[in-house]
Amino acid sequence: MGFTRTGTVRTSVLDIAYEEAGPADGPVAVLAHGFPYDVRAFDQAAEMLAASGVRVIAPYLRGYGPTRFTDATTLRSGEQAALAHDLLDLLDGLGVERAVVGGFDWGGRAACIVAALHPERVAGLVTVGGYNIFNPAFAQEPTRPEWERTYWYKYYFHSEAGRRGLERYRDEFCELLWTSWSPEWAGAADAFRASAPSLSNPDFVDVVIHSYRHRSGLVAGDPRYAATETALAAEPPITVPTVVLESGADGIGGPHASDDRDAFTGPYTFRELPGIGHDLPQEAPREFADAVASLIVT
Repeated sequence: MGFTRTGTVRTSVLDIAYEEAGPADGPVAVLAHGFPYDVRAFDQAAEMLAASGVRVIAPYLRGYGPTRFTDATTLRSGEQAALAHDLLDLLDGLGVERAVVGGFDWGGRAACIVAALHPERVAGLVTVGGYNIFNPAFAQEPTRPEWERTYWYKYYFHSEAGRRGLERYRDEFCELLWTSWSPEWAGAADAFRASAPSLSNPDFVDVVIHSYRHRSGLVAGDPRYAATETALAAEPPITVPTVVLESGADGIGGPHASDDRDAFTGPYTFRELPGIGHDLPQEAPREFADAVASLIVT
């Protein structure tokens, strides 16, 4: 494992658990995982970056691992604005003024949002899949049929059977997503077993179900994030230096990441990785670490 230290930051909503590697006084990179993954996605990349003098911090998102809500009455929101606020709160709690931020899936979305709305806090962005900010105005717009069929899990989560299915079969369900989303990664099933304990978090199901239902306009968000959601609906540009990584063998269908080029108005680099699936940092750790390192200013 590349991480050597653990810690917790208390915010107004969460006790955010994180793992850390590298020198405490080094330039900071904060790496955020997605659904249904955890910080193990960054083990190898973190080791590489730490060896070059970077302080690497990987938080467990809300609903994962040791991260916990501080109040039983708080809505277990999985909306994109909540994830972004958590990332910003982590930077504040650690006293980090500026960092390179990066991630994939949910974590990539959080990183994109912080980069777009708080560029003064972001030295650079590594985003897997391009501009991951979701515009709710398109929630009811269909995509191409061959893409839609790969989103079956999203529609399953809209139902009570989907909620109960995720609760009852969470390991089997999430391992299926891992293997189908990374069809050319022979080690996906073995890697899943190292991350599976993080999915036993007591808030995992609630956060996941809220995330996908909110994204489809089926449930309300947490009012504390309403202003941020409004700002995101305008699809704000990302002005910070950015490296976009595209998975060449992602089992989830969708537009090519290069289609988002106009959303990035600062320095921009695009790299596509053939044969790499959805969990790009874990499948291609050297390429992910190099992308982060290219944005580090010492």
